Amino acid sequence: MRPGRVLVTGGVRSGKSVHAERLLAAEPAVTYVAAGPTYDDADWQARVARHRARRPDGWTTVESTDLAEALSLADGPVLVDCLGTWLDAVIAGAGLWEAPAPEVEEHVDGLLTGVVAALRGAAAPVVVVTNEVGLGVVPEHRSGRLFRDLLGTVNQRVGRACDEVHLVVAGRVLRLPEAVGSSRSR
Repeated sequence: MRPGRVLVTGGVRSGKSVHAERLLAAEPAVTYVAAGPTYDDADWQARVARHRARRPDGWTTVESTDLAEALSLADGPVLVDCLGTWLDAVIAGAGLWEAPAPEVEEHVDGLLTGVVAALRGAAAPVVVVTNEVGLGVVPEHRSGRLFRDLLGTVNQRVGRACDEVHLVVAGRVLRLPEAVGSSRSR
């Protein structure tokens, strides 16, 4: 069965990306949106190389933090990986890590509104990967707390725009039911 709009969440190295790729494995062509910053260290480059090596040849990689545009321009299925790196990149790119929280929230909200509209308007399947960061300790530093809180909000809004939400834990997938009283129209 062809997926619609799916949000895949879970912890670091839980198997999220592999699961997301499998959801679109039957598609002959997929736009893979690498939605975060690029780092210039050997470990990061090796990680990117592993991800690329396991994707089929028919997949095209687009590196962009303009998720709304990437979703709107895609002419087929899309895999976005990931909202956590996207959030980091858009905050850093706007120079907002030290800004007051309401200013950062307003900036992210404006971008997210476009992302959600593009996601809802997608005619082909879209799978979005994100991190679940709110299950652990409260971060010691302000930037960590700000990131955690904002990503929680981003995940909720994108989750409401999706047909399904999958939680990946230790390589196992749980398909989460829609919350009681929730509405994807928000």
